[in-house]
Amino acid sequence: MIARMKWKIVLWIFTIGMILACNPAIPFFMSTATPTATSTPTVPPTPTLPPTATLEPPDTGWQFVTTGVEVRSLNVELEERTERVTLARLNPASVFFRVLYSPGTPQLVQAWAAQSGALLVLNAGYFTEEYLATGLLVSNGEQYGSSYDDFAGMFTVTKTGVVSVRWLRSWPYDPTEPLQEAVQCFPVVVKPGNVMGFPADADDGRPARRTVVAQDRNEHILFLIAPRGYFSLHALAVWLTESDLDVDVALNLDGGPSSGFWVTDSAASVQINSLSPVPAVLAVFPH
Repeated sequence: MIARMKWKIVLWIFTIGMILACNPAIPFFMSTATPTATSTPTVPPTPTLPPTATLEPPDTGWQFVTTGVEVRSLNVELEERTERVTLARLNPASVFFRVLYSPGTPQLVQAWAAQSGALLVLNAGYFTEEYLATGLLVSNGEQYGSSYDDFAGMFTVTKTGVVSVRWLRSWPYDPTEPLQEAVQCFPVVVKPGNVMGFPADADDGRPARRTVVAQDRNEHILFLIAPRGYFSLHALAVWLTESDLDVDVALNLDGGPSSGFWVTDSAASVQINSLSPVPAVLAVFPH
């Protein structure tokens, strides 16, 4: 009986062996578990980094825009604040100036630039609530308003093309002058000869956005804007006289929300719009 059972066991093992030999794909030990699909490792997405801010150099130096026109931006440290001053240096032999005026119909400085096709536009002098210029203004030979007294200053272009920035006390206005373009404003922050023109005791100390027209000792015309609003008039006068700009005389123009400085050549990256519309601007055109 035992011998017969041993024989059956041997025969069973032999049969299983033959089945496996004929079907090698069948594993000897079968699993009843459901096979699990192989998962692909999850790769976390690459984070999107914020764009790197382009740092402004403390001073760009004079950069060429076109013949007779250069621009420059620089930092001016004022106590715990930094004003960013932008200037244009203009050669009157290579450009010509216009005073553009639209009484009662003001525009932002950017709109003046687009409408006129000027290379550079800077806001001009003071005006009334009705957007009429105060002081004397001459546009294309036509005069408006009446002259300020000798405390003020004046930007002028004669009919023969002579350009000047002047203090009316040292160079008074003559109604018979053959003026083609002109605008008056105040105060004169640098008097002729690079003399500081606005003392501390005349200043209430209020800072504001500032724009300036000046003339250097080489007879270049300078347009300046300080848009962050950190300059008081006295601080502006002190900085101009101590700067490397070689300023001879400088005239404060209307500031605050009127301040605007727009170069139509976008490659110059100098486009600072006024915050309020203005009825008059100084415009520069290439010859």
